[in-house]
Amino acid sequence: MGKVIAVANQKGGVGKTTTTINLAASLAALEYRTLIVDADPQANSTSGLGYNPKEIEYSIYECMIEDIRTRDAILQTDFPNLDLLPSHIDLVGAEIEMINLKSREERMKEALEDIRHDYDFVVVDCSPSLGLITINALTAADSVIIPVQCEYFALEGLGKLLNTIKIIQSRLNTELAIEGILLTMYDLRVRLSNQVVGEVTAHFSSMVFNTIIPRNIRLSESPSFGVPALAQDADSKGAISYLNLAREILVKNGIMPQDMAV
Repeated sequence: MGKVIAVANQKGGVGKTTTTINLAASLAALEYRTLIVDADPQANSTSGLGYNPKEIEYSIYECMIEDIRTRDAILQTDFPNLDLLPSHIDLVGAEIEMINLKSREERMKEALEDIRHDYDFVVVDCSPSLGLITINALTAADSVIIPVQCEYFALEGLGKLLNTIKIIQSRLNTELAIEGILLTMYDLRVRLSNQVVGEVTAHFSSMVFNTIIPRNIRLSESPSFGVPALAQDADSKGAISYLNLAREILVKNGIMPQDMAV
C-alpha cells in the first residue's frame, strides 16, 4: 500500500507545488510508482504537468463531493511511473459543500483508499491555508513535508501549522508523522539564507531534511513547459536536489540502503 505524503504549509510561495511535482517525478525516476494528488484549487500541479485545469472532466473535487470513482479521475502523465489526480477551480467551493457531509474530514482519505495499493507513493499538494481541504489531506496522509523558504519571516506561521498537526494527530489521524521540514529557495550568496538555515536547524534539528533546495532557474521555468525540472534539465541543481531528497526519504523509510542513496 502506497505511503501518502502531504506537502503542506499555510504560507503561500514556499515551494509546495514545486516540491510536490519534483519530488514525485524523482521518486518516479527511481522507479517507484507515484501519484500526485492536486488538492489546491489553484491547480498548479495540474497545469505544471501539462494539463489545462479548465479541460479536466473529473478531479479530486468530484471524488470527494460526488463520490466519483477515484480511478476514473486519475490521468497518466508523459513520465513513466507518474500519474496525476488533478484539481480544478470547483475545489474552492468544496469546503462549504462538505460542512454538512458525514465524516467531512475524511472525504479525501476515503477517496484515496481504493487506489493506494496501486502506488508506492502518493504525494498531495495542499492549498495555502489550514482549511477543510488541507485538514482532509493531513487526515489522509501518513506523513507531512513542510517546505520553509530561506527568506525573512520563514518561521512565521510554522508554529500554527505544527499546532494544527498536533490537533489532527490527537483527534483525526493518530498515525500522522512529520516526514521533515524542507528548506527551499536557498541562495548561498545571501547571508539571510544562511541565517534562516541556522535558525530552523537550531529550532527543529532532527526534523530538518539534510537536503536543501536551492533557488534554481530550471525549477522556476519547468512548470511553464508542463514538465518537472528533471525532464527539462536533469543536470540542473534543482533537479539533482529533488533526486537527493527522494533518496533521503527512501533511506529514512527503510526502502533504500544508505550506501545506495549517494
